[in-house]
Amino acid sequence: MSSRFSDVALHQIAALAKGPDRDLYDAVVEVCMLALANPPRAQSMSSVIVSFGGTVLRLPVLGHPPYKVFWTSALPRIEAVFPHP
Repeated sequence: MSSRFSDVALHQIAALAKGPDRDLYDAVVEVCMLALANPPRAQSMSSVIVSFGGTVLRLPVLGHPPYKVFWTSALPRIEAVFPHP
């Protein structure tokens, strides 16, 4: 399963699991599972960030702005989770 998550994302999600906001953690996990289980649907709900390194999708964590899940659709794979405008 860890190949579906970058080391950065695993660390960030683990920190959320240990944090005080269980609702935020649950919402992040739900968004991650959506991206992994149904990439076409998640992609339709995502914005796209294009950089020299490639394309990354940014999916909002509903009910918890400004948190976003950053993911790539090729595998799919969760790359990072953090507050982002």
